[in-house]
Amino acid sequence: MFSSLPTKHRFIIAGLATFLSVLLLIPSDPAEASKDSDKSSLEIGKRYSLAVPVVTDSLPQTQANTLPQEDNSLEWVSVEVKKGDVLGAVFRKANIDAATMQAILDTGKDAKTLTRLFPGEQLEFGLASDGSLQELRYTISNLKTLVVQRTAEGTFTAKQLQKEIEVRTEVVAGVISGSFWGSAMKAGLTEAQILDLANVFGYDIDFALDIHSGDTFSVMFERNYAEGQYIGNGAILAAQFTNQGQVYQAVRHTDGNYYKADGGGMRQAFLRAPVNFRYVSSNFNPRRLHPVLGKIKAHNGVDYVAPMGTPIMAAGDGKVIESAMKGANGNYVVIQHANNIQTKYLHLSKRDVKRGEKVKQGDIIGRLGATGRVTGAHLHYEFVVGGVHRNPRTVKLPQAEPLQGVARVNFANNAKQLIAQLKSHESVVLAANN
Repeated sequence: MFSSLPTKHRFIIAGLATFLSVLLLIPSDPAEASKDSDKSSLEIGKRYSLAVPVVTDSLPQTQANTLPQEDNSLEWVSVEVKKGDVLGAVFRKANIDAATMQAILDTGKDAKTLTRLFPGEQLEFGLASDGSLQELRYTISNLKTLVVQRTAEGTFTAKQLQKEIEVRTEVVAGVISGSFWGSAMKAGLTEAQILDLANVFGYDIDFALDIHSGDTFSVMFERNYAEGQYIGNGAILAAQFTNQGQVYQAVRHTDGNYYKADGGGMRQAFLRAPVNFRYVSSNFNPRRLHPVLGKIKAHNGVDYVAPMGTPIMAAGDGKVIESAMKGANGNYVVIQHANNIQTKYLHLSKRDVKRGEKVKQGDIIGRLGATGRVTGAHLHYEFVVGGVHRNPRTVKLPQAEPLQGVARVNFANNAKQLIAQLKSHESVVLAANN
């Protein structure tokens, strides 16, 4: 069973079987390691790396290539692209004629990227003693470089070289103290990772109202390096969230989706909240005192507060049956879903869908705003079943299909290993701070 796992995960599991017995927790900042060497316990909110073997992968469907050393026999001229420059002007700054430029563009699609230059980018021209162009280099990104070289026959070849990606696995854990956002940032997660984590568990946990101090979380994710330089985080591989004593777990499958540790589905037919919000200003309440009208008036939805212009997502698959501007609703959208369910989105600053359009869960349908009868920018979201308003936070949502057969068995075995690593790391952090 172990041999059926992806190579990367076999390396991770094999290494962790050795290292977890001692659980080497090393501060990610060497300076912090020296400063804290005399402390006997870990600190809440400090980021720690889990010692695991380094795994090297190439980017999917791209062959990793080694960038050749610069030819020191050439004179290298660096030209920076200025605002308003066309490609011909950039070449002229290096005293390269139009015929040579066209010969390079004629080499094929790899060289066509030169037609999409942006101000501030640089081209490196390698010139022979007679001023003829022998080599050209253009850094497309921190991973890709275009290299153009003159052949012995005097023609040119162009190739986009891809740096090899080194993937390391890291685990962080934390305890909620105050807000989830602040606690996750303090533990070492980035803003993007926090949003990803909220999306992973967003079907089960309301991150505005359900989170309490003392809740815990642990996350295993990939960190990508090129030539020893950190270039960004990869996917979250596994995560655990303990919310008011209830443990939620998620593991990433090879299809890119997240499942429960036993292979059960996590994705539901509807998002619990259709916007990445900061907090809830008003909950579902049939007898709420209206803040503008000053009288008892049913609040048939949930108000999610977020910055003006925050994208609003379709909570589920369906068809837009209304997209208009009307009185107290302001800009609003209504989506009809299967099983006689409707969702409503009010007070938008902008509508990105029209009546009659079909939408998928997660599609952007508009932007958060303050149109209509409101006291501030927010999304008013309603969930209606058979004509009856239901609380979007508590209404039971149907589960997605689980994995089946051998795929589920293999997934569950792999997930068991990953979850064990999360639990071990989290328990050490918690025990050290009790």
